[in-house]
Amino acid sequence: MLSPELKKRHDGALMPTYGRFPAALESGAGAVVTDAGGKEYIDFGSGIGVNSLGYADPEWVAAVQAQAARLQHISNLYYSPVQIRFADALCRAAGMGRVFLGNSGAEANECAIKLARKYSYDKYGEGRSRIVGLRNSFHGRTVTTLAATGQDAFHQYFYPFTEGFLFVEAGNIADLIDTLVENEGSVCAVMLECIQGEGGVIPMEKAYLQEVRRLCAEQDLLLVIDEVQTGAGRTGRFFAYEHAGIVPDVVTMAKGLGGGLPIGACLCAERLADVMGPGTHGSTFGGNPVVCAGAQVVLDRLARPGFLREVEEKGEYLASRLAGMPHIAEVRGLGLMRGAVLDKGTAREAAEKCLEGGLLVLTAKTLLRFLPPLTITREELDRGLDILASVLQSL
Repeated sequence: MLSPELKKRHDGALMPTYGRFPAALESGAGAVVTDAGGKEYIDFGSGIGVNSLGYADPEWVAAVQAQAARLQHISNLYYSPVQIRFADALCRAAGMGRVFLGNSGAEANECAIKLARKYSYDKYGEGRSRIVGLRNSFHGRTVTTLAATGQDAFHQYFYPFTEGFLFVEAGNIADLIDTLVENEGSVCAVMLECIQGEGGVIPMEKAYLQEVRRLCAEQDLLLVIDEVQTGAGRTGRFFAYEHAGIVPDVVTMAKGLGGGLPIGACLCAERLADVMGPGTHGSTFGGNPVVCAGAQVVLDRLARPGFLREVEEKGEYLASRLAGMPHIAEVRGLGLMRGAVLDKGTAREAAEKCLEGGLLVLTAKTLLRFLPPLTITREELDRGLDILASVLQSL
C-alpha cells in the first residue's frame, strides 16, 4: 500500500524520474517483501536483478554488518584488504586479468569504453576510436552510455551526446561485416549484450556471438560484453557468454554482483592489464569495503557446488510454467532471466494487477520480465506463478 501522506512527501522531495508502482516496501526475507501496511509480495524482480541472494540473506547481512562496524570507507588512496580479496576472487571466478571497481553498470561500461579507446590509441594512435554496438541495446544512463545505447528513444533532450558510436542490427553478422568494411581503420571495439535485457529479453544466437568473437580477434578489435544484468549467475552460468563458449576481451558487471549494495565492475583480459594507468580513471566510492564484503558473499555462494545448476533448473521450471499460461504468446531468455510476450492487454497493466495480487514483476518494452532472486525456492516460485496465472486469466 501507499499512503497519501507518503505519496505527498515523495512528490515534494524527489525529482519525478521514475514511474513508480503504488507500493511502499519496508522489509523482506528470501523472495518475500512486505510493504508499510503489512502486505506481502513474492518478488520476481529482485530490485531489477540486484538482490541476487534475496532479502536479508543471513550470511550477506552478517558480512555487511561486520565490515560496517570495522571500517566503512577509506577511499582508493590506500590499500584495502577486503577490496583486494574480493577483486582477486572476482578475477579468478571470471577468468580475467584485472578489474576496475565502480558503483554501477553505467560506470562499468564507461570504464570499458575508455579502456577500448585507450588500448587502440596506445597501439594505433588517433583516429581508431569508434565502437560498434547493437540496435536495441542498453548500456546505461550517463551521457556516454546513452550514446552507446542503440535505441533512438534514449537519444533525446541531452545533446550533444558523446560521439563515436555506430550501430548494427542485432544478430545480423553481414551488417556487422559491412559496417566494419565501411569504417575500416576507425573502429576499436564491438560492444554487445548476450541477452538484451531492457531491449526486451532478446538472446543472441550462439553462432552469432562466436562469429563476432572471430571477427574481433581477426581485426584486433576489443570484444566488450555487457553482463550488467546477465552476469553473476543470472543465466545459470557465471556469465551469459559462457553458453556460447566464447571469452571477451572486456566484460562489465553490476546489479546482482553486490547482492543489494551499489557495485560496478569492468574486467579485462591479462593482455589489457596495464592499459588504464594511474589517473586515467577513478571512483571515490568504487570498491568500498562494505560493498566488497557483501559481494564476496555473493561470489562464495555462486561457487558452491550445484548452485548455478539449481539456478538453471529453476529457470527451466519458470519458463515451462510461463509457457503454459493464458495470453502468453512467447517466452524468451535463459536461467532466471525470462521475458513473456502477451497476446492481450499491456505489460504495465498486467504488472499493476500482479502488484494488487501480491506479486512484483518487471516490464521491458511490451513484455513482462522476470528476474527473481537466484535463491528463490520452488515454493516461492509456485506462489508467484499462481498469482500470475490468475491475473493473466482475468485479462
